[in-house]
Amino acid sequence: MTVPDFRLDGKVALVTGAKRGIGKGIALTFAEAGADVAVCGRTLSELEPVAKEIRVLGRKSIAVKTDVSARSEVESLVDRVVAELGTIDILVNNAVVYTRGPLHELSEEEWERSVDIGLKGYYLCSRAVASKVMVARKKGCIINLGSTAGIRPTGRQGAYSIIKAGVIMMSKLMAVELAEYNIRVNALAPTVVKTEGTNEELLRGFITSLPLGRLTELRELTAAALFLASDAASYISGHTLVVDGGRINTFPRVRPG
Repeated sequence: MTVPDFRLDGKVALVTGAKRGIGKGIALTFAEAGADVAVCGRTLSELEPVAKEIRVLGRKSIAVKTDVSARSEVESLVDRVVAELGTIDILVNNAVVYTRGPLHELSEEEWERSVDIGLKGYYLCSRAVASKVMVARKKGCIINLGSTAGIRPTGRQGAYSIIKAGVIMMSKLMAVELAEYNIRVNALAPTVVKTEGTNEELLRGFITSLPLGRLTELRELTAAALFLASDAASYISGHTLVVDGGRINTFPRVRPG
């Protein structure tokens, strides 16, 4: 094992939901590791600065306005990335819609939008990239952003825990089905990640429940994504890499009897 195994030189990555936060962080980390990176999301004006940052790092980049819940837009996205950047070696499914409140109060419209982006969108992007690019090339890597909420229920977040549990199972199933084409599929399961706009004071109670006593730094999650995308993880597929400072191993709080 050598340091070059963690590089992405000569590879092309596509990152969804990349206008800010985790998606942006992963896109920039991949560019720093040598990859050309396409970024997509629903607001082009917020994506263009990310693509510019990637180009400043000396890598090629395009920003594509895409609703990942629309099959025609996803297929056009994949076609454009291949046409302009040559191929797609790595897909990172990161787009998500958050809803707040208990599940029984979630409206049907909120449910459908959350599932359309956070689960259907992952399926459409994975299907398009696999069928159009990776299967024929017999190689590729897909990383799906899950969450510890998909392993351990997190209340009052609408459909979020359900969607992330689905993402984790989708990753396992795809890993088995695509293995014959040398396509690896894994999931990342972070807890709360510190990004722009994170209010640590409001999260003080949650932070005290974390064994390491602090939130996940963005660089810590993007490093995990880089590992899964790189040749250093060439024999890892169907795995959910938990990045949560040990919280998943703690006992859940129970209401006193």
